[in-house]
Amino acid sequence: MKSLLLAALLLLLPAQAQAQSWSRSWSAVPHRIMPLAPDKTLPEFRDSTVRQVVRLSNGGDQLRIRLSNELSESPIRIGAVHVALMGTDGRLQPGTDQIVTFGRRPAFHLPGQAPLLSDPVKLPVKPLSHVAVSIYLPDGAAGAVLHWDAFATAWAAPGNQTGAPMLERARRFERRIILSAVEVENRQPNRTIVTLGDSITDGALTSIDANKRWPDILAERLQPAMKGKAGVANAGISGNRVLRNGSGPNVLARFDRDVLSVPGVSHVIMLEGVNDVGAAWRAKDPMPPSAEDLIAGYRQIIARAHEHGVKVILGTILPFKGAVYWSDYGENVRTAVNAWIRDNKEADGHVDFDKALADPADRARLAPRFNSGDSLHPNDAGHFAMAHAVNLELLR
Repeated sequence: MKSLLLAALLLLLPAQAQAQSWSRSWSAVPHRIMPLAPDKTLPEFRDSTVRQVVRLSNGGDQLRIRLSNELSESPIRIGAVHVALMGTDGRLQPGTDQIVTFGRRPAFHLPGQAPLLSDPVKLPVKPLSHVAVSIYLPDGAAGAVLHWDAFATAWAAPGNQTGAPMLERARRFERRIILSAVEVENRQPNRTIVTLGDSITDGALTSIDANKRWPDILAERLQPAMKGKAGVANAGISGNRVLRNGSGPNVLARFDRDVLSVPGVSHVIMLEGVNDVGAAWRAKDPMPPSAEDLIAGYRQIIARAHEHGVKVILGTILPFKGAVYWSDYGENVRTAVNAWIRDNKEADGHVDFDKALADPADRARLAPRFNSGDSLHPNDAGHFAMAHAVNLELLR
């Protein structure tokens, strides 16, 4: 009798109360619009299928994808979207290809200045699995949004090949186009850790297709530590700044979209600031940002995050002496900001990336074994050290 009563009560619950828990397992933040002039780094997208492979962080019982046209005024016609597990041989795994619908429609227009979230796809995925998203663009992608520095290979092939195990006559390129996120659903709540940053978080100069960015390695660490119940969403944009627009909107402008709106977000790890001082010095800005200016920006992030129950972990700014935009001014600001990050009681913790990667012989420089060659971006070993500098207890 009790079981029958319980079943009846469950049927009366609203759909939202019975829903499972969504979290973001992968992301690439849109920040640029497709160039109007021909670009040799990009293939022709008219009457083409674009296939992008992403490595998820956490797994789930089913998934959904997020397409973005948020920076463009013009709608884009989407002819078909498929998702499948990707095999190690470069082919879709047999039996995993699924049609993706949006509002139960397999073909649709992606509106200007808007994102679209797909219907759930019944495709169970394991943590750290590779998923291929194939999008057919009948009219091309003029004005489409891009994530410019993917450090991953994508392909464009003629015609509608969305369900093909392997694309024929495909051209390679290294950008993310239209696809901005993959989310997973689980019976038990999963959390999302957002890594918010610039080119270092974006993975600049890491090995292509190797998933060596520090957020990727952090995701690998989190799977056993959190028993698969935490995903990582990379919200890094190369050239990004805290206070002024650079490559993409500044952090204060994009924080709601890229952090607070992310399903399941519980923590944000923020590593930003080097571009604020570096770009100001290079441009001979008469009023460059001070340490107090940057700290005020961090305080804004902390206040807005805490208002939504999200914890903020601040990362100290890495050494960059020897980089093209290093200066004594920038070093003084970096030192003062890092001292505040280490000592403040306003954030929920910090990661001392600076300490982990600095050269003991000159702490204003990256250690040689972590330097990619430009004295600004860490190499693969540097990203490994960064990921292992994160105390996972901060993320519980």
